[in-house]
Amino acid sequence: MKIQLNDLEINIEKLSSTDEDSKAEGTIPVLFLHGFSGSSGDWKFLFDKLPKGFTPYAMDIVGHGKSSSPGEVSLYSSEAVTSQILGILDYLNFDQVFLAGYSMGGRAALSFAVNNPQRLKGLILESSTAGITDESERRERRSSDLRLADFIENNPIEAFVDYWMDVPLFATLKKLPEDVYRAVRESKMHNSKTGLANSLRGFSTGLMPGLWDRLQEINCRTLLITGELDKKFTRINIEMSRKIKPSDHEVIASAGHNIHLEKPEIFLNLLDGFLRGLQE
Repeated sequence: MKIQLNDLEINIEKLSSTDEDSKAEGTIPVLFLHGFSGSSGDWKFLFDKLPKGFTPYAMDIVGHGKSSSPGEVSLYSSEAVTSQILGILDYLNFDQVFLAGYSMGGRAALSFAVNNPQRLKGLILESSTAGITDESERRERRSSDLRLADFIENNPIEAFVDYWMDVPLFATLKKLPEDVYRAVRESKMHNSKTGLANSLRGFSTGLMPGLWDRLQEINCRTLLITGELDKKFTRINIEMSRKIKPSDHEVIASAGHNIHLEKPEIFLNLLDGFLRGLQE
């Protein structure tokens, strides 16, 4: 379904046929946020696999999937995305949710968590970061993302997808079965070039406000997940776990950056255990 938030349409995918169904069952909503160049469809594999008592929802972040891809860059900022998530929860009348985000979606979830802690029952962060603290590294990342944004706008979407799938961070995806890898690549082709480019211009890791000094404000139970082969993000999440007091950090063997895609059964087991544990 598409939800109108001012001039934006934000697409939400859900398991139940109507919102009333999920409320009648007394279930707790779990909202999933995808990574850069992904979509809500990335999470559909788990929609019928959550523990009883939980209903999954997945959001197309602005500029992705079936959501709007506006030309105004400010609508892609960390503050704007946080506001859009809040608008979705208010529209659906969800007082509290479990929020799960992967990579860019994890940054969005983390930004939401520090600004709206009262709206969360739990937080799941996969391969995420609280931002870049070193100013020279921030400048370098901003410049890199702005160059990529220009590349996306000035070339066919296929050229971007070929480039993105060849980034070393995603090297482990090439170990996936050929049909799975091909489906992942194909799904990225359906994104808007304007949406992807402006997402980089508005929500680059080099632009988002650093959240390291605010991690202690998170008061809900938090699960951090990284892949053993993703050394950089594992180091980052070790530090994040030290600052988020009610948290656990799971490192998944033989996995890279995208654990839910590379090791879906292990990811589901972690998710199941986390949700059930907080239900007790």
